[in-house]
Amino acid sequence: MKQLLLFLCCLIVSSNGLFAQNKITLVIDAGHGGNDPGHLSNNENHLPEKALNLIISKLVGQYIDQYLTNVEVVYTRKDDSYVSLDDRVEKANSSNATYFMSIHCNANEKQHVHGTESHIHDFSSTKAVAFAEELEHQFSKRAGRHSRGVKDNGDREHTLQVLKFTKMTGVLIECGFLTNEKEANYLNTSEGQEVIASAIYRAFRTFIQEEHPKIKFLKETLPTKGNKNTEIASKNKKDTKSSKGEYTIQLMSSQDPLETSINQFQGLGMEVLRVNLNTKNAYKYLYTAGTFITKEEANLVLEKVKKKGFKDAIVIKK
Repeated sequence: MKQLLLFLCCLIVSSNGLFAQNKITLVIDAGHGGNDPGHLSNNENHLPEKALNLIISKLVGQYIDQYLTNVEVVYTRKDDSYVSLDDRVEKANSSNATYFMSIHCNANEKQHVHGTESHIHDFSSTKAVAFAEELEHQFSKRAGRHSRGVKDNGDREHTLQVLKFTKMTGVLIECGFLTNEKEANYLNTSEGQEVIASAIYRAFRTFIQEEHPKIKFLKETLPTKGNKNTEIASKNKKDTKSSKGEYTIQLMSSQDPLETSINQFQGLGMEVLRVNLNTKNAYKYLYTAGTFITKEEANLVLEKVKKKGFKDAIVIKK
């Protein structure tokens, strides 16, 4: 009997360990809140940092819930409440999280200073460095923002409590400077908030796919006749700055930015990305959907996309 109980205990422990290996937990920390407004813009009509942090944090969480699987999201706050630094650290550690991101907006006495920053505790954490570098890559290349790079204790000349005392790989993200008029205006638009949140989501997605190649994270679906969803075989495709052989579907371009949540895009059942082309041409925005390993796979989905109304859609290499 004792041997049987011992066997069952080992089986339970083994099963729990196996389950844990197929799922990760991310803590999203919206900086400041409540009676702590954070940084303020010089424009009294602008939102305080605490509100922007919460909006962007929730958008990142929504993107993860919508497009990823096997990722549990835990928030340190979901409303305009004050949460102490100690409580933020405690919540992250008690949740046994795999990763931690704290979302903020920056400020500087020199109003010309602008751009994004990704902070880590120190450069000895290779995972944190990789995560932070991917964030800045997405900010710069995908979102068209000015990247000020990855910073650590040496750059700041002080530690950040939420990075020093949390037990998991963590980054603190500065989405832009509220003391810069142009950047503050951008961060106070729904477009700016969505672009920043999308860049954070894409960086997180790319990073976890590289760190956990055996876990399936993508859940890409496309509606078919009869309102049944057919899963597109993604085989855990990676989205990296050095990846080769990947394709996507270019849906359309536009002169003015369109929300990726419009019904026309939602009807595709795939994640639609808006890319700022940073061009002087009339059409400044490009919209793409899906990630495919082969061109043949992309072409199969292309026919369905065209039937959904995007007759000029084409397959392009990422």
